[in-house]
Amino acid sequence: MKIARPLPANLAMKPFIVQEALDAGVTAGRLRYRDLASPSRQIRMPRIVDDLTVADRARPLTLVTPFSAASHATAFLLWEFPGFLPGSHETSIHISRPDTMGRPRRKGVTAHKGQFFADEITTLNGLFVTSRARTWLDCSRKMDIDEITVVADHLLRVPRLEFENRSEPYCTMDDLEEMLDRHWGTPGIRKARLALEQAVVGADSAPETRLRLALGRAGLPTPEVNVRTVLSPGVVRQPDLGYREWRVGVEYEGEGHSDPAQVVRDIAREEDYSRAGWNLVRISKRHMSTGAITAVAKVRRALEQRGWSPN
Repeated sequence: MKIARPLPANLAMKPFIVQEALDAGVTAGRLRYRDLASPSRQIRMPRIVDDLTVADRARPLTLVTPFSAASHATAFLLWEFPGFLPGSHETSIHISRPDTMGRPRRKGVTAHKGQFFADEITTLNGLFVTSRARTWLDCSRKMDIDEITVVADHLLRVPRLEFENRSEPYCTMDDLEEMLDRHWGTPGIRKARLALEQAVVGADSAPETRLRLALGRAGLPTPEVNVRTVLSPGVVRQPDLGYREWRVGVEYEGEGHSDPAQVVRDIAREEDYSRAGWNLVRISKRHMSTGAITAVAKVRRALEQRGWSPN
């Protein structure tokens, strides 16, 4: 029985296109062996591979389709955007090409055409993909306004250099506004404009954004977002949402707050607020269910106790 020659290491564990295999010295005969599947024409994949990333699946499809880039739901996943995008769990790879070219017709591909400016296509680990700003706009058509805002807040957030090794936001407000101006007639643009109107610089997470929007819809005052606040001489805190006029701080606590060391830090934080005469409202995932009704009620009660009135 004839034994198949091993593939080059860079082709042995992920899909690849026929041409790059030939360029690497793999023979045409070797590409016909049964240990290789053909998920799409001119693409091969070792049959032993069963745990592919989105990038693994998208890369050969963009390589084999000239002038194309991963886009829409696929780009949404590649950029690791927060927010809920309907259909993003589906296995189809979304690929876009300029509107002067034909749509790619290929198994496993959802094809798109559109107008692209030069800076709207970039690379991510060698894979052609629509830029973050363009992906935000492309996905707006299928998202609700709050979820579009969640992504906008994520793009606008100024990172902490010590944690993320970057100091600039992914996009500025001007970047997103220019994207809307460039593509004024595209589907979903009205929702994107409304989302951008309620986006802010400073939100650290998707739950924080959803909470802020829920408080606004309920008629509560507009909070400051992650602003360093002097509670007392020498004591500075940065509440997720802050109401300095009423001395109310709001913190959203995710799963990481169950860590023992974090619990100790949370207690110290709450003591700092209490000593300074502030009321700290702690919100968790369970408070955000059913439209954040419970979360809104907690914050409303804290504000009313401090003298706020809707009138």
